[in-house]
Amino acid sequence: MSEETEKKPEKKPKIPRQKMAEQEPKARIKNFQEVPFGFSPEQAQLEASRCLKCKKPKCVEGCPVNIDIPGFIKLIEEGKFIDSAKKIKEQNSLPAICGRVCPQEEQCEKLCILGKKQEPVSVGYLERFVADYERAGGKVEIPKIRASTGKKVAVVGSGPAGLTVAGELAKLGHRVTIFEALHQPGGVLVYGIPEFRLPKAIVQAEVDYLKALGVGVRCNVVVGKTITIDELFEQGYDAIFIGSGAGLPQFMRIPGENFNGVYSANEFLTRNNLMRAYQFPEFDTPILRGKKVATIGGGNVAMDSARTALRLGAEQSYIVYRRSHAEMPARKDEIEHAEQEGVEFMILTLPIEIFSNQNGYVRAMRCRKMELGAPDESGRRRPVPIPGSEFELEVDTVVVAIGNSPNPLIPKTTAGIQTHKWGGIVADDETGKTSREHIYAGGDIVTGAATVILAMGAGKKSAYAIHQELTGEDLRLAKKQEDKE
Repeated sequence: MSEETEKKPEKKPKIPRQKMAEQEPKARIKNFQEVPFGFSPEQAQLEASRCLKCKKPKCVEGCPVNIDIPGFIKLIEEGKFIDSAKKIKEQNSLPAICGRVCPQEEQCEKLCILGKKQEPVSVGYLERFVADYERAGGKVEIPKIRASTGKKVAVVGSGPAGLTVAGELAKLGHRVTIFEALHQPGGVLVYGIPEFRLPKAIVQAEVDYLKALGVGVRCNVVVGKTITIDELFEQGYDAIFIGSGAGLPQFMRIPGENFNGVYSANEFLTRNNLMRAYQFPEFDTPILRGKKVATIGGGNVAMDSARTALRLGAEQSYIVYRRSHAEMPARKDEIEHAEQEGVEFMILTLPIEIFSNQNGYVRAMRCRKMELGAPDESGRRRPVPIPGSEFELEVDTVVVAIGNSPNPLIPKTTAGIQTHKWGGIVADDETGKTSREHIYAGGDIVTGAATVILAMGAGKKSAYAIHQELTGEDLRLAKKQEDKE
């Protein structure tokens, strides 16, 4: 036996997970610019080289839109960045958005085999890198669009579900028009997520891409008021997708929630994001710039609100959350960024009343300390009040970020649409079909407030189902056969 055949293959050296450079916390709390700067090409290739190239990649199973994750990562490692972007866009029309706001740590990265012994591959960071590289270089190409089917589809709402449906159907040759209630397309992507986490220019670029595919966008149209679903059918639409989201804020129903200085997170973020209160006086949008701001909740929206308050000049910004740090549903990155920026976390704390001064403006919030008991239906330990633990927290602004419900406008104005007990539309999990013929629904209007990528996954399923109804072609079956081959 020769020395060469006896020689064992060298083990691949351990490469640490690459970190994106970021604005320093003290600097970024004074501006609304994006916090992370993104990977350099060298970092992206190094991170891509960490992928194990599994024969049966579990990461794909964790992706709601079934991106070929090993495929696009391999192309990055080879330096084929534009080809990598094209690979992602085979399944996902909004990679620059997903790379920034999707909870990869709970989906694709959670199933990464490398993550069992090391940190998982940074799938989200890599997705963001190639999308940004393609856009910055002016290399965005319009994919081949099928011949016109002659069918018209209306999409209600321009959030992630609506944008996904529109893009998929346009590529399949359908004539698609999006109807958006607000003056700018993007839905929750523009009014709900701050500029420092998802720049508006990124969302606009993705909308422009869909327009280049032939998608029409009509803003300032409130479906259910300006025009009804039935009137859209009268205008000749063959199918309608409802992706109007969950924009109805929930409140705690405690005394004092009607005082001046109490906002829903929806209103607080919309004033800053879409109405640009943060650019005062250039944009004269009224908003109370509190010095001591309490945000109630522990999700991503709560983190966005607390961090926005700092950028508006708050001296103290609190997260008030009734469970412990471990139960917070917000992304790990968002919690870490909030902590770095100086947000104070008041965990195991429940607000029970809000007090005002003689002019009706918030002056304090009465809270009660909690402890964790047995798990509830969500699987998280239930917070239990500690007797005699009440105290007052001096604040001048309160932002309630405890969730949203589906807006009832469309269900109330559309006969025959079945809704569930929370007010959302009942739709089939695999197709988005509703109780009305030719009407589909997906995203938060069905599930309640959830993630961007889950809304996109629902939109993609609905697009395929609508296409099958209008043409008879079953794309899902064709995909399964292709995978077998």
